[in-house]
Amino acid sequence: MMMLDTTTLNQQRNFFDGHKDIWLFGYGSLIWKADFAYLERRPAYITGWARRFWQGSHDHRGTPEAPGRVATLIRAPGTVCHGMAYRITPDVLAPLDVREKNGYLREKVPLTFLSDSGRVASEAEGLIYLATEDNPAFLGDAPLADIAYQIANAHGPSGPNRDYLLNLAQALRELGTEDAHVFALAEQLHSPS
Repeated sequence: MMMLDTTTLNQQRNFFDGHKDIWLFGYGSLIWKADFAYLERRPAYITGWARRFWQGSHDHRGTPEAPGRVATLIRAPGTVCHGMAYRITPDVLAPLDVREKNGYLREKVPLTFLSDSGRVASEAEGLIYLATEDNPAFLGDAPLADIAYQIANAHGPSGPNRDYLLNLAQALRELGTEDAHVFALAEQLHSPS
């Protein structure tokens, strides 16, 4: 089984110790499935990162025998990754550490918030949960058709993997943003194989 429980590691990665609130940036299911308390929710983006379905999901959207694929970020200079930022209190991190325990680690990143007109409104430091290639659940790149096939056929305790992908694609459309990787995968799921 390719799993590493990062819960304890994340509790030691306390970049915002002593802060009353923290910005958390969601780029995957956190965009559309905020099952935690938050003080404020705002569209935002980070630069230098691209969203990819390269992380295995053995605990939510797949099983240890048949892992699903979920989003992580890879370094991509010059790229913009849009998502949703949540202002949370530090106590919200404990359940999030459990939710993101299969290989994701807390990292600090600069966030950019947009105004209603789409202009840069402000910036802040925030947290992301990042699954890098050195975690045991990392699956990495594969042909798009293979990734789509794996997503179409995986199912875990949190439901079908395909729902994760299609909900993410819908949430990105609602944000008015493009993501070639996500949209191409969603298109593959809708195409007959």
